[in-house]
This record gives sequence, structure tokens and C-alpha cells, in this order.
Amino acid sequence: MAFPRVAVVPGAASGPAKNLNRMSLLLISASLNPDSNSRVMALEAQRVLAADGAPPAWLDLRDLPLPICDGDKTYGDPNVGRARELIAAADGILAASPVYNYNANAALKNLVELTGQAWENKVVGFLCAAGGISSYMSMMSLANSLMLDFRCVIVPRFVYANDSAFASGRIKDPKIADRVAQCARATLRLAAAVKSAGL
Repeated sequence: MAFPRVAVVPGAASGPAKNLNRMSLLLISASLNPDSNSRVMALEAQRVLAADGAPPAWLDLRDLPLPICDGDKTYGDPNVGRARELIAAADGILAASPVYNYNANAALKNLVELTGQAWENKVVGFLCAAGGISSYMSMMSLANSLMLDFRCVIVPRFVYANDSAFASGRIKDPKIADRVAQCARATLRLAAAVKSAGL
């Protein structure tokens, strides 16, 4: 599929964002599950940002198969190159992932391993879908790695939702839908502020 590359900051944006002519936010759907709840959240964030006049770029790992990182030849894979380009071009990244074994899924961690330095100095937010209610700190391992290894700025607002928030391929809990919208907009605002500050 074709991935849009650049998003325009909505005219109604507040703070530093309104002083920027162009912004790029990348939405990553990391789940490989065809019935993914985290992908439902990513699509809702995409809808919200598009309605705000800031359509994000889109990377769905189901549509861009990636090899398992071997620390060697896989870095030259064409799909890895495409993912690297999308990440490098983004001012901010909003990653949607299921929670497996109290962490982000292997596909998202593999993406980070494959694309490495493309993540440097990015603003990164998270949308997390889990089966239960007890894994709400599960993204901290990946967040800490991104901060320490690539000096990413982590959005302090993230979304954690369990199965009860979804039905028939949509978000049925209005509070979760509202939090997805807030997180998407916060990621864009923080990315704009960081870019404006030249960090």
C-alpha cells in the first residue's frame, strides 16, 4: 500500500505548532493479528488527526513484512529500508501495540532493532491493547530503551485499554476513544514543540 509521508499542522493547533508550516506524524500499527484491538486504536487516532487537518503517515506491519533482525544482512532488506525512511521522516511517532508477556509485542521491538538510529530524537507516544487490566506499565521497558538508546522524548500521556473497551472492530468505550484522541493530539503538539525548540 502507499503510505502518506507528510502531515500539515491543523490551523487550530495551539502553542508552537501554529508557528510551523509542516509537521510529520507517523502512526505505527504493530500488531500482526487480523482482529487487532491496538490497530483499532491506531485507526481511530488516524481518523481524529485527519479530521483535525493533520493526516498522519501510516505504517502497518501486517502490510510491510519485516525479517527478524540478525544484526547483519537484514538491515539491507527493502522493506526495512522503507520502514526506516518513514521513521526518519517523522517528527513524531505514535505506536500502537498489543501487550504480550508484559511488554510491547515482538514485531514492534523487532522494528526498533531493524531501524535503530532512525528513531533518534523522535517524540514517541503509545497506544496499548491488552487482555487484562494489570499490564498498564508494560511499555516502560521499550520507552526506557528509546529514551536511553535514541534520546527519544516519550509522550507522558498514553492509552491502555483491555478487551472490554472493544466490540465488533471498534472502540465502544467513549472514555478510551477520548483518550486516544487526546494522546494523538498531545503527540502532535509535543513533536511541534520539540521541533520548534530545535531539540
